[in-house]
Amino acid sequence: MNPIQLLLDYRLLLRQTTKQEIRKKYTGSYLGMGWMILYPIFFLGAYTTVYLFIFKVSIQSYGSLEYILLIFCGLVPFLGFSEALGSGVSAVTSNRSLIRNTMFPIELVVVQVLLASQVTSVASMFLLVIGLTIVKGLSLWFLLYPVLWLFQLMFLIGLLWILSSLNVFFRDLQYFINVLILLLMMLSPIAYTIEMIPKGLQFIVYANPISHFIFCSQHLLFLGKAPPMTSVLVVLLLSPTLFFLGYQLFYRLKKVMIDHV
Repeated sequence: MNPIQLLLDYRLLLRQTTKQEIRKKYTGSYLGMGWMILYPIFFLGAYTTVYLFIFKVSIQSYGSLEYILLIFCGLVPFLGFSEALGSGVSAVTSNRSLIRNTMFPIELVVVQVLLASQVTSVASMFLLVIGLTIVKGLSLWFLLYPVLWLFQLMFLIGLLWILSSLNVFFRDLQYFINVLILLLMMLSPIAYTIEMIPKGLQFIVYANPISHFIFCSQHLLFLGKAPPMTSVLVVLLLSPTLFFLGYQLFYRLKKVMIDHV
C-alpha cells in the first residue's frame, strides 16, 4: 500500500492511539502535560545561559532578546528531532501488544509514537510565536512554516521506519541514538550562525540534515525572508525520498520483525 494512503485510511485510529500515547507519556507526573511548556523553557534557558552569559556569544545586529529568539527558532525543529529519535527508535520493540494486534498496522506504531513526541514542538512553537510577535513581529513568511513542519514529519517518519526496524535486530542501536542526539545538538546551528564557523569546517554543519531544517526555520520565523535555496532543496528532496524508502524497508521486514519482537 502507498504510505500516504495508509495514513489517510487509518487517520481516525491513528489520532485515537496518539492521544492515548500522549496521556501515557505524562501519566504519573505531578505537573503532567505542563511539561510540554516547561521542557522547552528549561532547554532554552540552558542554551541562553551557556551561549549568552558563559561564552558571551553575541551578534552585532541583534540585541539579547532577539538573539534568544534566534536560538529558539533553531531549538524548535531540533526538539522535534531529538524527541522523535529518543522515543521512536524503540517504537516497535516497546509496543509488542500493538505489534501483535492484527487490527492495527505495524507501520502505524512508529507514526503514533512520532506524533506523540511532537507535542513539545507544538507547545514550543506556540511560545515562540508569542515571543516573536511581542519583540519583532511576524512576517508573511511565517505562513510557510507549517509546510516546513510537514516535510520534517515526513523526514522523521521515514527515518524512524528505518531505525525502528533495524533496532529489532540490533538492540544496541537505541543506546547509540542517545549519543547521536548529543552529537547532533553540538553540530546543529541553533545558537550560532554559519558565518561563525571556520570555512574549512562548515561542511560538517551542511552534512547534518537537521541544519537545513533549522536554517529554514530561522529564515521563515526570525529573519522573515526566503530560506537558502540549498536548504530548501535538501528539505524538498530528502524528506519524501526518505519517507518512501523508509516505508519500503519497513514493509519488507515487518513479517520478520513480528517474529522477533
